[in-house]
Amino acid sequence: MTIRIGVMSFAHTHAIGYLSALQAMDGVEVRGSDPDGMSIGPSVGALRGRDLAEALGVAYADTHDELLAWQPDAVVVTSENARHRELVELAAAAGAHVLCEKPLATSWEDGLAIRDAVERAGVLLMVAFPVRFSSAFAKLRAAHDAGALGQLFAIRGTNNGMLPRTRDWFTDPALSGGGAIVDHVVHIADMLEGLMGAAPETVTAVANRTLHAGRARAETAGLVTITYDNGVIAAIDCSWSKADTSAVWGGLTLDVAGTGGTVSLDFFGPAARGIAAETGLPIEARYGADLDEAMLATFVDAVRTGVQPQPDVRVGLRTLSIVLAAQESVRTGRTVAVDSVTATAGPDDVSAAAPPSA
Repeated sequence: MTIRIGVMSFAHTHAIGYLSALQAMDGVEVRGSDPDGMSIGPSVGALRGRDLAEALGVAYADTHDELLAWQPDAVVVTSENARHRELVELAAAAGAHVLCEKPLATSWEDGLAIRDAVERAGVLLMVAFPVRFSSAFAKLRAAHDAGALGQLFAIRGTNNGMLPRTRDWFTDPALSGGGAIVDHVVHIADMLEGLMGAAPETVTAVANRTLHAGRARAETAGLVTITYDNGVIAAIDCSWSKADTSAVWGGLTLDVAGTGGTVSLDFFGPAARGIAAETGLPIEARYGADLDEAMLATFVDAVRTGVQPQPDVRVGLRTLSIVLAAQESVRTGRTVAVDSVTATAGPDDVSAAAPPSA
């Protein structure tokens, strides 16, 4: 059975990879829509709208309404963070399942509205956290579940990258919801959710705009410390600390310490490295499984079967609660209880951990 998947907005750079991966899948028909997009250069990374769709060989709809009139089975929302609610609500009302780019939203109110929209419509929502689908993470989780690490007590994560150069909205708080804290904390928070299934209790965070000070409108470096209800303390370096001349966009690492041993993972470490003869600059060709493809395959399978995949909307809400608590901690200089930013959640869900499965 062929299923139809629409991609709503090309604002996020991940839209390029998602469009390409979906286009290559058997039994999937893909169409994109990016009515607000404007290309700013000739490279694929700088293309938006119909220009990008044509460069990738993907069918295109001029408006989101036209895309939804095509009656897609599902959509992928890759807009600016602040527009996730608007587009998820449109998709859900049209009966389409949703893969939503992270973070789920930029405010708790919008996050709850997204939850309510998909539950009211009876559609599935999955949050785009591709690193959860790596084989290294699967092995870590298996070791933890088997008790090989003993009782966990500390975790250190890094998610460092380049400041996006072709999507200025990443540092516009009105569209992004913030800077490096918003962009990078959630990936590691999702892995900790998938690994432990524990609830975050408090967050302490510091941040600055020393890096890229001339062009950033939000924090570009941050350190976020989280305490969980199982006693684990996690520290996350979420900085945009890669130089513009870096051979790669960035990377993600995780060090997990337990009473039975310590595991260190570099999720994007395997690579062939060298020097470009014409420029003298470093080059790096990474290899290994495409995590976007693995995530999208899980989503497509869920659309076919109707079985809710992980990470779901509740995981998205809990990772969002960590970001909001971190922002409040930066603002006040104090440790913030996560419950204080989820006080309007109601009694039914977000504090209860989802099953730690992909």
